Amino acid sequence: MRKPTIQDVARRAGVGVGTVSRVLNNHTAVKGATRETVLKAIADLDYTPNPHARRIAGGKSYTISVLLPVVTTEFYVRLLDGLETAFQEARYDVAIFPLLDRSRLERYLGSHTLAYQADGLVMATYNLTALLSERRVRAQQPTVLVDAFATNVDCAYMDNVTGGRLAGEYAATLPGELYAIWVETELDQLFTTRVFEERRSGFLGALGAAGRTLRAEFTASFDALAARNAAVTLLDGAQLPCTVFASADLLAGALLDEARLRGLTPGQDVRVIGFDDQPWAAARGLTTLHQPVEQMGYEAAHLLLSRLGGFRGPPRARRFEPRLIVRDTA
Repeated sequence: MRKPTIQDVARRAGVGVGTVSRVLNNHTAVKGATRETVLKAIADLDYTPNPHARRIAGGKSYTISVLLPVVTTEFYVRLLDGLETAFQEARYDVAIFPLLDRSRLERYLGSHTLAYQADGLVMATYNLTALLSERRVRAQQPTVLVDAFATNVDCAYMDNVTGGRLAGEYAATLPGELYAIWVETELDQLFTTRVFEERRSGFLGALGAAGRTLRAEFTASFDALAARNAAVTLLDGAQLPCTVFASADLLAGALLDEARLRGLTPGQDVRVIGFDDQPWAAARGLTTLHQPVEQMGYEAAHLLLSRLGGFRGPPRARRFEPRLIVRDTA
């Protein structure tokens, strides 16, 4: 049997081919009843659009490029899930470009690279304020920042200062010495993020307002081995009982592992507050700051889709706020 065509769908639904096309492209200029009729015809015929024909007819690639630091952490897996859900609903493909280091970021800043051949561009986490003002980020196609803030481009971002403040306000109520572990992100001045700097600012500000101070601070790169080494160093010199703000759940998990290895009881000997609320956090009883990561990605995608749909207004910013989830570890 031959595959059904868009003409077959139109005949079955009793509408024109153009109407079917508008339904397939989620166009708003289709009445609800007509849309349902067309969708039923598509389902009845088991019709699958030809993506190549769609690209040729529309003069678009129907692809979105996503540039992000890495793809191996749970945060970025969740972020991509939110982005891809929205783009797939609009029938766009996603091309992922993990940059990993400065040399790749420099290379992708060139407009000839594959990333810039897509219809739109998503850039995740980078502090691109200087690059945008210097016009080093090409703007031939619509661009949106996610997990980062800028005034001259659409963005969806997490309020990390507020998240740090919430952690600090709660930590200040707990007895014992206070410690913190931060993530080292200053690889260089171009390839950087302000996420952990903002969390630290909010946390220290809250401690200061409560008349509390940190006994010591530690820094680790964002990988499991470095996180475990930081946990070892902290616990070797800690005055127990104590409270530790681990500025990412990856760090908090390593601290819980090391504490249990030493026979310490989390929540009593060492209280641990994380940041992220990763999928495993509830099972481990981790007190942490929940981030609506998937929603942030979904909203960033819709900002970009609206630009692709013709929106020409000023840059928009969508702010997301973490919330404290209190569990057994603190």
